[in-house]
Amino acid sequence: MQLNHYTTLGRSGLRISPVALGTMTFGTDWGWGADTGEAQRIFDAFLERGGNFVDTANYYTNGTSETLLGQFLKDRRERVVLATKYTLNMQNGNPNMGGNHRLNMIRSVEASLKRLNTDYIDLLYLHAWDGLTPDDEIMRAFDDLVRAGKVVYAGISDTPAWQVSRMQTMAELRGWSPFVAMQIEYSLIQRTVESELLPMADALGIGVTGWSPLGFGVLTGKYNRQHLGGEAVTHTANATRQEVATDMGSLSDKNLDIADHVVTIAKELGVSAAQVSLAWILQRSGPNVTPIIGARTFSQFEDNLQALELVLPEEHLQHLNIISRVAAGFPHEFLQRPMVQNNIFGDNVVHKSR
Repeated sequence: MQLNHYTTLGRSGLRISPVALGTMTFGTDWGWGADTGEAQRIFDAFLERGGNFVDTANYYTNGTSETLLGQFLKDRRERVVLATKYTLNMQNGNPNMGGNHRLNMIRSVEASLKRLNTDYIDLLYLHAWDGLTPDDEIMRAFDDLVRAGKVVYAGISDTPAWQVSRMQTMAELRGWSPFVAMQIEYSLIQRTVESELLPMADALGIGVTGWSPLGFGVLTGKYNRQHLGGEAVTHTANATRQEVATDMGSLSDKNLDIADHVVTIAKELGVSAAQVSLAWILQRSGPNVTPIIGARTFSQFEDNLQALELVLPEEHLQHLNIISRVAAGFPHEFLQRPMVQNNIFGDNVVHKSR
């Protein structure tokens, strides 16, 4: 696999690179990101090597991520599939500066367009489900922005499967712009999405992008049991990477066990643990997931990109599948039980046609 071997996003005709460049690390506002020079070096190299899918959000580094991208794009805007997000609150004390509602969507898009120094956004994600805003308000607002030419495609992130499917069906029935992409957390330490979200996206023609493919750094092998039991945090800004990993539930005994297996395989193959973790996503069976790689340094970025050239042996793939497997839960496990299958089909063998 190479960075300039493109695929289409969901059921759209939009061509994207096999990995996306995540830019939450662009800017030092939160205390641990890449400065302007390092961020531009990473961005330039990504484009020079054929990458075209760039992911950001209005909230990232307090808006600095979008501002830097606006500077970096310059005369290269047409080469990039630019994705950003709205939802997270940008002004404490103002309840309408956060949430999924129409007012926040419209205002966020206008602000993002200015920071990004562009006339349109290729892909706008709802960033996280707020549990409050009516479905039709959101989908109609997305459609209005698409019709106005300010947004080309709609997407959704961090939302339950039942809610995504409901909104997608509404858009199709009413002739509004559907979701072409869904962004979820996905890695060797976060596979619960395989029960509902991934099958739903596959059935509804929604492309999937995976954030934190390295499990907030846990899968790089940089943490050990001494890092367990840290204090929880409530704000991303000024939190250390370890504090974020702790708060997100990534730092646990189980996940450190998985990371140990990743490190062992990496040493055997003579590659980094990050490359093994990313290669697992790129080579896994089932619906395609486009990992979003983010880096604070150019060396981290280059190391991550080398995962495209890594082909994990089948025995290692299977081992990683087994040690990271999660329960499918009800009704999936119930429906696959021999007694239930026999009750449904009797002694007949039936396969779904393709």
